[in-house]
Amino acid sequence: MMGIEGLDISGKVSPVAITAARTGKRQIGVLQLIEWAFQREHASVEFDEITRETGARPGVDTIWHLMESKRLGCRVDGGGRSDPHHDAEIVASALAVLPEVYGGRRMALQIAELARAGQRPNWMIGAKHRCVPREWKQNQHGWHSATEQCGFVEMLRRGRIQRVEMRCCPVTYIDTARDVAAARRCYLDWFGALLELRHVFQIHCHMTSHVVTNSMPPRAPWKEV
Repeated sequence: MMGIEGLDISGKVSPVAITAARTGKRQIGVLQLIEWAFQREHASVEFDEITRETGARPGVDTIWHLMESKRLGCRVDGGGRSDPHHDAEIVASALAVLPEVYGGRRMALQIAELARAGQRPNWMIGAKHRCVPREWKQNQHGWHSATEQCGFVEMLRRGRIQRVEMRCCPVTYIDTARDVAAARRCYLDWFGALLELRHVFQIHCHMTSHVVTNSMPPRAPWKEV
């Protein structure tokens, strides 16, 4: 945790700050770095090129793939624009070879898409267990819950027995405890993948303009509400 910029919670100058000061590189958190790469530099994740050039295999860690990509001169396609910044290419390459234990390609795409939009996984803040109609219909009076026939009942009207149709409204439950738990597991998976990427960027990647700090988004933001 950082307090005054460049100082850790004990008041000592952090190693990251020393490195940044010596090299003139910008200090940045891993999430901010990924957002910069995909928003400003328009980086894109290219799985096929990494696989073709390095022979990517499940279970081989991110660091090995990045080293092979660099050795073979593998570049990340910027989508027709000018080439992304070198550091943005490193970010995209790291995502392209994210190990399956951290979510693999599915997680890589999720991280990239969320970064482009400047969003985080939906952990269902304010979710309330509700019972709602399964279907809605619209007529000239507006929207109303859809109903369906569910039987008949005999009623006495004006001295006569009449058979009357009964209708009911099928319902469903949303934002259940299971839904919320699943959403929060997805958030934790995303957080875990960011931790892996932070480690890779801090220890094994040689960026030209950035030094990745320990800054992370909240691990369990629902505990802070």
